[in-house]
Amino acid sequence: MWLILWLALTSPLPIQQPSVQQAPAAAVQTAPTSSKIWIGHYAEYEEFLRTAVIDRLSNPSVGVTGGTRHAYFKPGGLAADGALRNLRPGRYDGFFESYKSEIAAYKLDRLLELDMVPPTVEIRYNGELVSLQLWVHDTKMLKEVNEKKLRAPDPEKWNYQLHRTYLFDDLVANIDENQGNLLFDPQWNFIKIDCSRCFTDMLVQPFEIGKKLTQIDRPFFDRIKALDKATVKGEIGDLLEGRALDLLFARRDTIVKAFEKLAAQKGASQVFVP
Repeated sequence: MWLILWLALTSPLPIQQPSVQQAPAAAVQTAPTSSKIWIGHYAEYEEFLRTAVIDRLSNPSVGVTGGTRHAYFKPGGLAADGALRNLRPGRYDGFFESYKSEIAAYKLDRLLELDMVPPTVEIRYNGELVSLQLWVHDTKMLKEVNEKKLRAPDPEKWNYQLHRTYLFDDLVANIDENQGNLLFDPQWNFIKIDCSRCFTDMLVQPFEIGKKLTQIDRPFFDRIKALDKATVKGEIGDLLEGRALDLLFARRDTIVKAFEKLAAQKGASQVFVP
């Protein structure tokens, strides 16, 4: 699975060349729009999700683990639908999973200014505490990108996001990054869903620094390095089980040391990009 993901995301991406002949005005297409409609409106979408009236639920066809339902809201609100997950914290098929990890991933995303995890909140539905995440439309899964051999037009933007994705996965011990939970919108923005298996009680880092992860932009690295345990505990401490918070910071310290060692070996300009 990792080999497929690595090959798909790191293959050379040809830059599209502009057409020599300009199309007639009527045939000119508008620029693609981002599916990240929540950017700059986090509080509004969080409040909407907390109070939205759910009309009905259905089973999503692909892209998520068990315990997830596609929730359709009463028409006329800020959004049409969301992903409702009711996984109680525990082990399922040998993996620790929790609906709370979905919320923790979003809150940590906000602390790090990653802007890849859609707004996710805790609500009570039918008397049960669950997570509710904004459903993101007009996206392609990594599986479709691989099957159709699609390539993003801007390799620099792709790699910038790719390395951030890898580092976030290492930080939260995301053992379930796969072709169904990494999405791409029309602007080729990365969108991360299905983080129920994150924040486990292990030190595993799926993308080894120095091998699969060889560079990162300096601003994002600095934000990870500057994470304050008291602040993180205040944001997500009550969402994590057991030693998960301590292990999060143990992974953070390992990440920082590994990158600083790599920079000393290869040169800071080769490892920490603008």
